Amino acid sequence: MTGVTAPVQVRPKSRRAVIDRTGIRFLFLAPAGASLLLGLYAATALLGFDVPPLADRVAASHGALMVFGFVGTLIVLERAVAIKRWWAFTAPALLGLGSLLVLAPLPSWLGRTAIAVGALGLLLIYRSIWRRQAMTAIAIQFLGGVNLQVAAILWLANVPVAHLIPAFSAFLVLTIAGERLELARLTLRGTHPGRGLLWASLSLTGCVSLALCVPAFGYPLFGMALFWVVCWLFLHDVARRTLGSFGLPRYMAACLLSGYAWLVVAGGIWLVEGAATSGATYDAVIHAVLLGFTLSMIMAHAPVILPAVLHRPLPYRPIMYLPVALLHASLVLRVLFGDARGLPHLLQLGGSLNITALLLFIVIAVVSAVLGPVQQAKPARPVRKDR
Repeated sequence: MTGVTAPVQVRPKSRRAVIDRTGIRFLFLAPAGASLLLGLYAATALLGFDVPPLADRVAASHGALMVFGFVGTLIVLERAVAIKRWWAFTAPALLGLGSLLVLAPLPSWLGRTAIAVGALGLLLIYRSIWRRQAMTAIAIQFLGGVNLQVAAILWLANVPVAHLIPAFSAFLVLTIAGERLELARLTLRGTHPGRGLLWASLSLTGCVSLALCVPAFGYPLFGMALFWVVCWLFLHDVARRTLGSFGLPRYMAACLLSGYAWLVVAGGIWLVEGAATSGATYDAVIHAVLLGFTLSMIMAHAPVILPAVLHRPLPYRPIMYLPVALLHASLVLRVLFGDARGLPHLLQLGGSLNITALLLFIVIAVVSAVLGPVQQAKPARPVRKDR
């Protein structure tokens, strides 16, 4: 028949090709996993537990390992997979390897330079995404990448990690906020959906500079800008509606909303206490953001993000609530009792349970992936009665 084109026969990807691609992406995740384990080891030592001698570099780089090496590598790898460009994978590779080079017996500037170049790669990835589809959500995520770049350059300039926490926090918060806006934009009204969140994100980014230059004013203003971002998320995030559903959507909503609550705690500490760069206040605010918020986001999105990255399903199972509940309960113990009331034994107990919650989630995720999709019971056929 004329005018009709025969369908093109597309050969399905072989199982070996899928395995090879998954194996390559596991190689990119390996530095992230190593950074996580080293960061947890450093956390155990910093909590005061009797562990084998810890190198000074590992202890001093605890926060940077968790942000650049672990969370940063995961986020950038997911973006690299999304745009499907070979050059994009250099960014997560540099972040992960740079974090490990910092701990090696080499000049520290080598690893820090690699991290700074990797952060620049993230900005180039966002530029590529923007050229495909210019959206407010991408602009907000780009602002998050700018804060990661600022933190990397300042660390390269030997600025202490304690002074980089606002930049770290802005990177993590704006990355998630941009992603949530992508999901919420269909329900937003007006010709410019998300404009309020964009202004809040710009304010948060500006307050990072103020916190670095004028700490007495910058940190309280940073806390107020953080409140602005969180208020927008509480009001517009689809998690408020999916919390009443069941299964994976409800699990994700519970993780997201509880993570936002810890941002309120962090914002309140910055607003009331101002610059927090040491002591109990510093411990409380950094773990409210990096554990309470960030790990909640990782636990929420893991069943969706990891299959896209590794081409391996991570089925949701109700037992995933267990590490989430343990994480938040242990943070209450650590932050609201150990730090706020000056009880070191509760701080130590809460910190050890923080580590347990994260390791438990990893074990559950690995077992769930190995077991494969959950088998759902087939509905029984109605019994046909003969008349």
